[in-house]
Amino acid sequence: MNEGLVSSPATVAYFGDSTAANARAVVTVLLVAVAWVMTAAVVSLRSTDVGTDTHIYAWVFLAMRNGVVDTRFEPGFVALTRVSSLLGMSVVGYQATLFSVLLGGAVVAARKYFNYLGSQREFLTFLCAVLVFLFVSPMFVNASINAVRQGLAAPLVFAALLAFHRRQWRSFVVLGALASSLHYSSLIYLGFAPVLLLRLRTQRLVAAIGFLAYCSGLSMLVVRAAAPAVYTAVMSYSSGAVYRAGVRLDFAVFSLFWYLLPFLASRLVREPFDERIKQSAAVYMTMVLPFLAVGWGNYSNRYLLVPWVAASFIVAAMACHSRLPALRHPLLLRLALIPAAGVFCYYVLHMVLI
Repeated sequence: MNEGLVSSPATVAYFGDSTAANARAVVTVLLVAVAWVMTAAVVSLRSTDVGTDTHIYAWVFLAMRNGVVDTRFEPGFVALTRVSSLLGMSVVGYQATLFSVLLGGAVVAARKYFNYLGSQREFLTFLCAVLVFLFVSPMFVNASINAVRQGLAAPLVFAALLAFHRRQWRSFVVLGALASSLHYSSLIYLGFAPVLLLRLRTQRLVAAIGFLAYCSGLSMLVVRAAAPAVYTAVMSYSSGAVYRAGVRLDFAVFSLFWYLLPFLASRLVREPFDERIKQSAAVYMTMVLPFLAVGWGNYSNRYLLVPWVAASFIVAAMACHSRLPALRHPLLLRLALIPAAGVFCYYVLHMVLI
């Protein structure tokens, strides 16, 4: 009886499929590991002169070997730096650790988005697609080497808002608290979360009003008249640097494009994922609202780091669930990971940022 069971076609097929799935998983994990080593090496070996606050992070990290240093940094980031310092890491190891935490946050957000979509793909395939589109995004480079603390928080903010949209309150609180402990700006995006409780038509109306108010300069006038302290704080941020403040139509239109993309390309995405991706676009637009409110000050693109990082997740979901078999092919999504990591390395070495 046992011999018959083992040799039955159904059993052979089951074990054959299981072995193939395990082999795919092992290969995928190896590809992810190679991509991580490539990108982490380039990020960690960069000079402390590369990145706005890299030299400050390095100084605090080294100073913490002699005890806790009084800084303006958030408690989660301080704890991460303190632990890394106590472990006796070099600055290179510390920078690699920060980048690895960023990638870990991306994995968490990818899993959250994967569940949000109710995807039927293998998660590792979906993760590869997410990493591919993150690596080819200059904004992710910015999150990795320039706006490091905000970059660490960015994928967690996206994950928290996805949880809020699904009424997963405990997950929202935990992820939101973790993101805020890494960078306080996370609270701005989380503060707009109640917009996700509105009906879809109302959400679009809020987005349209916010977009028109920003592009017309109305939001700047309202803030200056109603909250002059906020206006002064926004305009005084790095006021001595060379930066074109004021209404940035280029940033606004670019941000609007990523919101409209799931709707414009919905026919290229299989059902029911086309509708679910459209729903997730509301989460993206919620993260754009802070920019529409105060994105006319110095370095206003800092308000767009979080939504532009999230845009890579949305594009990855569209590719994974595309109606075009070649585009969603698991082998393509896996093999594209290494070239994408190469693009990321090029970006870092040549300081290609947005």
